[in-house]
Amino acid sequence: MENQEKKLNSIEKAVKILMKFQDSSSSKGIREMSGELGFSPATVQRILKTLKEYDFVRQDPATRQYYIGNIFYRFLQTLQESNTLTSYARRYMEDLATRTRETVHINIIEGGHRLCVDTIESPRTLKAGMPVGHRSPLYAGGSAKCLLAFCTDEFVQDYIASTRLESLTENTITSVDRLKEEILQIREKGYARSIGERTPGLGSLSAPVLDHAGLVLASLSLAVPEIRISDDQYRHECIQNLMEVAHAFSRAMGYRGSGIGY
Repeated sequence: MENQEKKLNSIEKAVKILMKFQDSSSSKGIREMSGELGFSPATVQRILKTLKEYDFVRQDPATRQYYIGNIFYRFLQTLQESNTLTSYARRYMEDLATRTRETVHINIIEGGHRLCVDTIESPRTLKAGMPVGHRSPLYAGGSAKCLLAFCTDEFVQDYIASTRLESLTENTITSVDRLKEEILQIREKGYARSIGERTPGLGSLSAPVLDHAGLVLASLSLAVPEIRISDDQYRHECIQNLMEVAHAFSRAMGYRGSGIGY
């Protein structure tokens, strides 16, 4: 443990601690983080105390567990405004949201996961949510599978070879052969579809946003309650609108191809 600490300076240790709050388990204890990072409990406690003073983390007074701090909300708008993709995406997201009145979100690949970088919530009473910052594995859900499907063959092969397909719900794809077949179908149709693969009762439709070289930049997605996405005619209308907007978005990003369902 001491040798591990000597390899990193204080700033590096603080960054390592902050990065642990990306995990799906949002709360962390000192001893838990000490064991995971190989830092002494005293070091973790000292760094967390400093981070807490600047609102990078907050602490539950009852459980003594630490959570990510509210200061990151201050960075969110700046991040979205400075990101070229999300700046371009907003007008197309608003168009799709107006057409469908469903929740619209834009996603990228980050650290081997699907990451939601912007969202527009549906105005309906019964709606599906997708918060900014939400992460999921690339094999589960329409928006994630869409990103994976339109990656290079090399990326797909490496991802499948290095990833354990764990069940998130009873509908999650856990078979390598089935995932490969699904990827081929998504590429042929030009969009991905899922129902309850990541969250029970939640459906997803997703189309790729491509750049000038035909490489995937993002997935433009609709999050739809299962009760609506299961209706064939309604789903067809959503897919048509999704594909039209995703194609316009791709054209704006330099794409000039005419394949993959466009």
